[in-house]
Amino acid sequence: MSDLWSLVFGRLTLDALPVLEIIHATNGRELASGIVGTTAAGLAVLGALYLVYALTKYHLWGPLWRDWLTSVDHKKIGIMYVVLALVMLARALAEAFVMRTQQALGDGGGGLVSNEHFAQLFSTHGTIMIFFMAMPFLTGLINYVMPLQIGSRDVAFPTMNSVSLGFTAAGAVLLMISLVLQPFSTGGWTGYPPFTEAAFNPGPGPDYWIWAVTLSGIGTTLSGINFVVTIYKFRCDGMKLMDMPLFCWTSLCTSILMIFALPPLTVATGLLALDRYLGFHMFTNDGGGNMMNFANLFWLFGHPEVYILILPAFGVYSEVFSTFSSKTLYGYTALVIATMCIAVLSFTVWVHHFFTMGQSANLNAIFGIATMLIGIPTGVKIYDWMLTMYRGRVRMAVPMVYAVAFLILFTIGGLSGILLANPSLDYVMHNTLFLVAHFHNMLIPGLLFGMLAGYTLWFPKAFGFILDPKWGYRAAYLWIAGFVFAFFPLYGLGILGMPRRMAEYFNGAWFPLTLVALLGAVMIIAAFACLCIQLYVSIKNREALAVPMGDPWDSRTLEWAVPAPAPEWNFPATPEVEGRDAFATLKEGGYDLRAPDDGYHDIEMPRNSALGPVLMVGSTAMAFGLVWYMWWLAALGAMVCFAATVACGFRRNTHRIVKAEDVKAEWEAFCALADTTPRIPRSLEQTTQNMGHASPASEEITS
Repeated sequence: MSDLWSLVFGRLTLDALPVLEIIHATNGRELASGIVGTTAAGLAVLGALYLVYALTKYHLWGPLWRDWLTSVDHKKIGIMYVVLALVMLARALAEAFVMRTQQALGDGGGGLVSNEHFAQLFSTHGTIMIFFMAMPFLTGLINYVMPLQIGSRDVAFPTMNSVSLGFTAAGAVLLMISLVLQPFSTGGWTGYPPFTEAAFNPGPGPDYWIWAVTLSGIGTTLSGINFVVTIYKFRCDGMKLMDMPLFCWTSLCTSILMIFALPPLTVATGLLALDRYLGFHMFTNDGGGNMMNFANLFWLFGHPEVYILILPAFGVYSEVFSTFSSKTLYGYTALVIATMCIAVLSFTVWVHHFFTMGQSANLNAIFGIATMLIGIPTGVKIYDWMLTMYRGRVRMAVPMVYAVAFLILFTIGGLSGILLANPSLDYVMHNTLFLVAHFHNMLIPGLLFGMLAGYTLWFPKAFGFILDPKWGYRAAYLWIAGFVFAFFPLYGLGILGMPRRMAEYFNGAWFPLTLVALLGAVMIIAAFACLCIQLYVSIKNREALAVPMGDPWDSRTLEWAVPAPAPEWNFPATPEVEGRDAFATLKEGGYDLRAPDDGYHDIEMPRNSALGPVLMVGSTAMAFGLVWYMWWLAALGAMVCFAATVACGFRRNTHRIVKAEDVKAEWEAFCALADTTPRIPRSLEQTTQNMGHASPASEEITS
């Protein structure tokens, strides 16, 4: 029976269930830890069961498969990426709250979770926030917005776009499975050997991390290739590179970083897998390897990754400042050059992530100087955004609240980064909460606020109604205040010497600031709750909040030239534009709602493809089998992936035709609605009178 169990289930046993921690608990803290883990696993299982129940009860399996999972429409794929990001954000925030609670209660060795559980929490939290919240969120926004902004019907490779989503979702599913069948890795989001080698950590945890990150990395690399080709080859007539919206420029630089930065990560996780599965010694010093090779490979990815995360948010902020200041973006050329400089410099600073690991002083000095230099183009951006607001007609809409908070908080985080660029200071601060405060100070105002601003800005384009502004303001202010209370105390704790990743401590001087940080965590949870309430209220009141004309903010770029939600073919004919702010120019000339100059024509669109979801299922099965040594399942998953890819290569009927008369009917109905929909001034922008037909700024100024 034991041999049969091992053959079928590998090393998976009942000990993987978190409820066993309750049964085997020897003290109150271990009991509480087991309850926390079991509750989290139970919520994950109940959520999955409820999803299956709802899809079955309302007969949604067919529409889900036909209209979403197999769709290669860049807009639907973008939406699915964002949904995935928000789901993973909910889990990561819950884990962060537990960690803050543990540190607040950890004085004197007490607390809520065991040391092992705490190590799993900071490992999953970091992995999720980087690979399965931030990356899907920005990829989703780029997917939805960028093709519309350049006047394209879709991305260059629609089926590969679905495959990219499939691999990313497979990694996320693996992370969620690890919540139920434990443990996850305790090696942090960086997975440093030798701690993650089999000799030190033989369990399934590091394997969960290896395959989840590998799948995400493959999906991201494919997305980068897709986006670069789309921007280079599929811009509409008249749109030169230096006429693209800034969001497209930041998307282009981000995509180039994806192509060149993700392969080192995939190589690093692949080599670590060889160490663990086949007894190689790539990173074991006593076997002829060198663990510093892993550190260099990981951070060759890791620091460009910081700008993969930040640059799309910079693009969002550029759109927000321009739109809600009713001005063209100040210093466009300088912003483009600064973006390219940041992208290039991001590959020259990776060693500052391990100043403490024994390099020479000269080498550390070189990388410290390079790190300081990257602040120059970032400063250029900050000043250009402020000058965009100068003498503009600024409206403090919800996206603008996030953007203004970003200017202040990101600058503070950048200054703390300049301090850490000094190797001597970094040597003292590197392993303290000061560093934790710094990188959260960069990523939350820099990335997360930008993604939330973009989510709020483009939501009406995706779904045809704006998000309720009242709950949006509440969420924004709670995010801002919660961030300040949660992370600014960590600067003080770091200066006081509190190490990071510490579950318990015996220094009463740290206790008050950990309580303040816990208060901030409570406010952040409340902010996320406000986002959920905002979505519910907005869906409930969607008719009153509807903006069918598609331009609720008097925006300046092409995505706002079409109805909301956007039709699958995006534009009735490929646009022809001149200069920057293409849609603003069309509105001012009265050409935004006209029929195509050469009439309507049939439009060729890609057919749905099942390759993406099939690869998601197959790669999830393969990775799960590899984690638990269920070799038959790993082989079956690999065969499914191979067979699906080969079968897709034999497809010939890959496109379908949208008839010209159907395009004409839909576009003329849109134009007819425009004739009966009044344009609204900025003073009514946040009211139910806003039907998405904003008055151009030039008309309001002249009147």
